[in-house]
Amino acid sequence: MKFFLKKFNNYISPIAKTFVYCLMPNHFHFLVKIKKEKIVFNFFRKTFPKFQTLEKLDNKLISKQFAKLFSCYTQSFNKQNNRKGSLFIKNFKRKNIDTENYLKRTIIYIHQNPVNHGFCDNINKWKYSSYNSIISDKPTVLQKEEVISLFEDIDNFIYCHKTDPDIEI
Repeated sequence: MKFFLKKFNNYISPIAKTFVYCLMPNHFHFLVKIKKEKIVFNFFRKTFPKFQTLEKLDNKLISKQFAKLFSCYTQSFNKQNNRKGSLFIKNFKRKNIDTENYLKRTIIYIHQNPVNHGFCDNINKWKYSSYNSIISDKPTVLQKEEVISLFEDIDNFIYCHKTDPDIEI
């Protein structure tokens, strides 16, 4: 799973800010915000020289970057496990988060996912989640301060993660 996170960072960090994530044995969740900045345009212009304006930066290019991640990981996994074929069953899904409340609920949902699926009994115990990185003092590539500020402070962030998911945030 660390290898997947490393590849995620290589392929997705140039085009997106990562807020939270959770990797599980059978699926994963990432909450990212696509960068609409010149750095993204320059990144893609090198890869796709025919796109000469920022306006041409569309979902197809972003999807291609995610496809590169999945392909790279699949090839490495298959080589290491002496197997062939697809590793991922379905295409990845994207959802537009259009309200702050939906954003907060999504963050909590992602962090509580291993508990909800029975992989652990406490979100603190799941090591392939951003939850512990966010409550830690250690540096991270995550948009940690922005995530915490959505919940006002670290104490409220922790409280909201431990309460009923239907609680009004």
